[in-house]
Amino acid sequence: MRKFFLLLNTLLLFVCSIAQPPTDPRLKGLDTFALRLLKEWHAPGVTIAVVEKNKVVYTGGFGYRDYEKKLPVTEHTLFAIGSCTKAFTSSILGMLEKEGKVSLDKPVRDYLPELVFKNDYTNKHATLRDMMCHRTGLPRHDYSWYGSTASRNELLARVQYQEPTFELREKYQYNNFMFMAQGLVIEKITGKSWEENMQERIFKPLGMSKTNMSVIEMEKSADRSLAYSSTNNKIQAIPYRNIDAIGPAGSINSCAKDMANWLITWINDGKFNGKEIIPPGYRAQAITSQISPGGGLPGTENPDLHMSGYGLAWGISSYRGHYRVEHSGGIDGFITSTSFFPSDSIGIFVVTNQGTPTTSIRNFIADRMLRLSYRPWGKTALADKLKADSTAKTTPNKDSINRKPGTKYSHDIEEYTGEFENKGYGIIKIFREKDTTWIDYNEAGKRTKSYLEHYHYDVFRIRQTDETENPKDAPKVAFNANTRGNLIEIEIQLEPTVKDILFEKLPPAVGKNELQKYVGDYDLNGTNVKVYIKDDKTLMAFIAGQTDYELVPAKENEFDLKIAKGYSVKFEVNNKNEVLSLTFIQPNGNFKATKK
Repeated sequence: MRKFFLLLNTLLLFVCSIAQPPTDPRLKGLDTFALRLLKEWHAPGVTIAVVEKNKVVYTGGFGYRDYEKKLPVTEHTLFAIGSCTKAFTSSILGMLEKEGKVSLDKPVRDYLPELVFKNDYTNKHATLRDMMCHRTGLPRHDYSWYGSTASRNELLARVQYQEPTFELREKYQYNNFMFMAQGLVIEKITGKSWEENMQERIFKPLGMSKTNMSVIEMEKSADRSLAYSSTNNKIQAIPYRNIDAIGPAGSINSCAKDMANWLITWINDGKFNGKEIIPPGYRAQAITSQISPGGGLPGTENPDLHMSGYGLAWGISSYRGHYRVEHSGGIDGFITSTSFFPSDSIGIFVVTNQGTPTTSIRNFIADRMLRLSYRPWGKTALADKLKADSTAKTTPNKDSINRKPGTKYSHDIEEYTGEFENKGYGIIKIFREKDTTWIDYNEAGKRTKSYLEHYHYDVFRIRQTDETENPKDAPKVAFNANTRGNLIEIEIQLEPTVKDILFEKLPPAVGKNELQKYVGDYDLNGTNVKVYIKDDKTLMAFIAGQTDYELVPAKENEFDLKIAKGYSVKFEVNNKNEVLSLTFIQPNGNFKATKK
């Protein structure tokens, strides 16, 4: 029995060490509240920093950074902070402006001519300030970068092909590409990488020694949180999402101890330990509304909201009568909130490794620090979730209503395969394997393999092998054919604010040795047609009295004329793989030429 009590006491001490209750009397009960929310929302852990003026009130955590091994969250545990990275990136440009190296209000292409927009007016007038407050006219277009293996420069080149939905400065539209581009501006001006600037200008001066900018570095840390998801109330670890290419928009990983110093700097007019880090002039602009995201009036969901704005990489709003500057961050497995109250000199950082309780915990802390009346934040959020789940179950299934049962696709299933490209989004690969049609897009980011399931006619749904979501939510791919009946493109909704994104089918790769069999002279009713290979890779056709036509592979033994849409050449091949003739297929008829 004595051994039992000793063991029990040891366990209780271990639980207390996980909870790390704050000593400040204003935060009494935070440990109980946070642990209850973690349990209700099936989230493993949370880390928190609370600062006031130039002092740390609390840094620590509750729950687990590794749920399976029961490793506790500490003040040094690294979490991905997602879009809370944006304020770091824009702050460096604020420093460079004070140094006279850049202006936030001159055309950004003066510094980064490689940044090209689809809209000419935007090309001439868009500034860094426009990019910092999401008013370039571009919507998110996030699927272009999410999980992509493209480099920063490759992603930058995609911007010119992405559809805007509004004119410059007409409307607030969140866009991660514009913050990645800010990182490239920093590199151009300083001659150093965004990562080097971040270390030298912010992390080192603020003593943020644990903070890094890539999950590759995060994985080397012994004190780091795993990323989690919760499906059907089951907590499951998921792989980190590598977003290094879009890094200046969201790749920082930090801990409560380090983020406390970041908040202290913003509260104290850009100074840390008496030394200026962020220029006061820039800081004042950053926390002043530059554009309205919409809303700003009290409502049933947020009765205390009396204004809503966006500054320079910060959101501006009111919280129960107090001026709040805040930014959230979300990337696979992590949801973050970094906020401070300039007039009250209070800062709060909260990040969970499964996401959902973050806002309720932040609000609980804000109410205590601002000495506001009690609000049942956790209960309200949970009730809202249960209500939303119930509504979703009773909502009519439009997917089923719109589906045309009993229809079939119009081509042989093999004809739906190939590579399809949109210059603003990259390449989608569709291939057949083991009687399944697989689809591969942004392959480095895929957690599970995706396949196509027939929906109706030439429309398919994208499903995943371990999918738990309702099929009605699965995105759809529509195949389009040309006038000759050949499948030439697919369209898919990847950005809800614009028309479905079109991906054109790329010609199949044909090697020089394979092309060689088509080379030769052909007789077209007395006119000579010469087929030859140019530059060891391109098949050409020359017709006497005309010009040289580049032949682009379309399908087996069939090529399109590159400069003449609707015209193609089909080669007739015997069972020995020898070419016997070619036929020009044109809108006005087919013309056969026999090989000499």
